[in-house]
Order: sequence, then structure tokens, then C-alpha cells
Amino acid sequence: MSNPLEEKMIDNPSRALDMRQAVFSRAPLSYRVGNSTLHLQTKFVTLVAVVGLIALLVLFLVMPSSRYGSSNLTTDLLGHGEDHIHPKHKPWVSGFYNSTYPLSTPVYSDRGYIKYRIAIVSDLDQASKHPTEKNTWISYLKKGHLIVNVESQEVSVEWDKELVTLSSNMAYGGRGMELSELVVFNGRLYAVDDRTGVIYEVDLQGGRTIPWVILTDGNGRERKGFKSEWATVKDETLIVGGLGKEWTTSMGELVNHNPQWVKTITTHGHVEHHDWTKNYEKLRESVGIYFPGYMIHEACVWAGDVLQRWVFLPRRASTKRYNEADDEYKGTDLMLLASEGFEEVKVKHIGDKIPTHGFSSIKFVPGTKENLIVALKSEEVEGKIATFIMAFTIDGKVLLPETKVGDYKFEGIEFV
Repeated sequence: MSNPLEEKMIDNPSRALDMRQAVFSRAPLSYRVGNSTLHLQTKFVTLVAVVGLIALLVLFLVMPSSRYGSSNLTTDLLGHGEDHIHPKHKPWVSGFYNSTYPLSTPVYSDRGYIKYRIAIVSDLDQASKHPTEKNTWISYLKKGHLIVNVESQEVSVEWDKELVTLSSNMAYGGRGMELSELVVFNGRLYAVDDRTGVIYEVDLQGGRTIPWVILTDGNGRERKGFKSEWATVKDETLIVGGLGKEWTTSMGELVNHNPQWVKTITTHGHVEHHDWTKNYEKLRESVGIYFPGYMIHEACVWAGDVLQRWVFLPRRASTKRYNEADDEYKGTDLMLLASEGFEEVKVKHIGDKIPTHGFSSIKFVPGTKENLIVALKSEEVEGKIATFIMAFTIDGKVLLPETKVGDYKFEGIEFV
């Protein structure tokens, strides 16, 4: 059967060409496949191709196995096995928290002893100024081993012979590197400077300090650096606190509440400022102290695995108004355990109370289910300076009595 349209095209070739162009301009390209017709639109195909390419790229980025290879990378990066890292937190994947703690794997002996690598850091105050190098301030890092037998409840310590000198060119008012705490956070070791407010990353291998964050006093709108005295980790956030005591004159007259603020720092270095005045007041009121009486804090940890408590061991406390000379004899034997919101505070006593000795840093011994604590105590009296180390259980049983470390003021301890 003939097609009328085809017959007209044959009779008039030029008209046939015009009609073919008109037909093609109105409809997409068509192809016969079996009994069906496929209409291939150029713009639609291009859009599908672009979307597919983006999907493949996203899939490539979110699959660690294809991007990073086998799990042996854990050993290559960190120097120890996969079981030393929380399985949900892979440090090499951006955005994840590295919960490695301690930084080096403890050594277990067949006699039941566990050997932990530890480090302590000094606050030399005015003596931090380097004796010969211009615009340089120093601190000493002392490393050693804490040896624990959990079954026999024996604790001892061995120190390396050499001190590591840490240095910086950053200062405030001609002073700097007065390091008052050590803390492991996100798989790295940090030290806080109570003079400049700088938080330094400490490179244990190279003995270097790298400035990371600067904390400013009070609500964060002050020019002065925050007098950082203690640091702990809670909910994958670094928390840094000050003295917890109102800032006063040498005779106890109130100046401001800046040391009663607390700073929170994320893994990306974002800082927020929190007024803890009421929390600090509840701590001292638990032992019957009210302003102008005071309590000074340099040792605090958050115990979040078992206890769900803030653990504070005050350096000094007094029911009387602050006096600079008398303060040297206000050391404490107190341990305060506060609920998360400070609604409840329990009071315990640790060891013998020596008036010139006060707590300056504490840490829970890893693997003891928040039962065993190691602590530093400092002495500063009439120009005499010394540091002591001790260990005790959360119930107050002393396993390692105060043992002298040296004649420097070491104010931070950590498991490294």
C-alpha cells in the first residue's frame, strides 16, 4: 500500500526536504528496538550522566576501605595495634575522634605487673625565662614509668635520668611557658600555659611545642590570657578550668570572677566560655567554706566511664579571707566528687594532711575502671619548691605514699 505523503515528496523534492526538517524539529530522535521505540533526548542523557558521576565520587569518598587500604594502617600511623583504638573512632577518617589512651601500649609482665609510660611537666614561674636565649621561655618534661600490680595493690614509679626541655617564644607580660597541666585529647598530647593562655601540642618524639589555641580570661572578651590550671576530656571535648577562686588582691579584696570560668574546646579548636561560679561555690560549700573563704583548684578529671562524676582535689582551702603569705600553709587532703550538674557533692579525705602540700594534677590509671588515681602534690613555701607523687584508690586507700620527685614544681601528669 502506497503512502500519500511519500508520493507528494517524490513529486516535489524541495517540499519534501522542508517537511522532513519540520518533522525532525518537533520530535526527538527515534530508534526501533523490537516492537518499541526509544526516544533519546540529549539534555536528559547529559543530566543522568552528571548525576551518576557525582554519585560515584561520593561513594568513593565515604568508603575507607577503598581509600585507605587494609587495617594495618593503624600500626603504621600510631605505632601500635588496632585493639588500642576505640573501634568506632578511626583517627584517619576526617571528623572522627581519636580515643587512643594512653598513647603508648602498657607493658604486661607474667608476674601481674603493668608498666605505664607517664610524663610530668613543670611550671617554673619567673624561672621559665631562658637564661641566655633572647625572647625564649622554657619548661621541663620529665618521663618515667608507673608500675602497678592491681591484685597486690602495689604501686611504684621509675624516672628517666634526662629531662626534656620544652621552649617557646610566646609570652605575656614578659612571662611564658608556665605549663600547669598535661592532657591527652584526640590522640595528641597537650600542655596548658597558665600565663599566656596558650594550649600547646607537645611533640614527644621531637621535644617541640606547637601553639594550638589561645584562651583568654573570663568570658573570653579580655586581653589577658586565661590562667589555665586543670584540663580533662568529656564527651570528646577538651575542658580547661582556672583556679575556681575569685580573683582578689594579695589581701583578699574581690577584683573579679574571671578564674571561675571554664573553657570548652572542640577537636577543631573552637572555644566556648562557661561561667562556673555557682559550681565552684557548691564545691567549697560542701566543706563549710563561704566567701571570703576560698578554695583553689588545680586538679580535676571527669570520670565518665563508671562514676559519672567530676573529681576535684583542691590545692588549697581556707575558711578565712585570702592572704598571700598565709596561703602557703593551706594545703588540703580533700577529694570532692560532684554529680554531672553539681547537684550533689561527696567529700572524702586522702592520706595525711600536710599544710604546705597541695594537689596540682591527677589522672585515673587506665584499665582500673576509675578506681586507681595517681596524683602530683606541690610545695611552695618561703621560697622552697618541691613536687611529690602519690597513688590511691577512689575510696581513699593510699597505695603509694607521697614520694618526692624533685625540687622543681611539676604541675601536670599524664599517661603517654
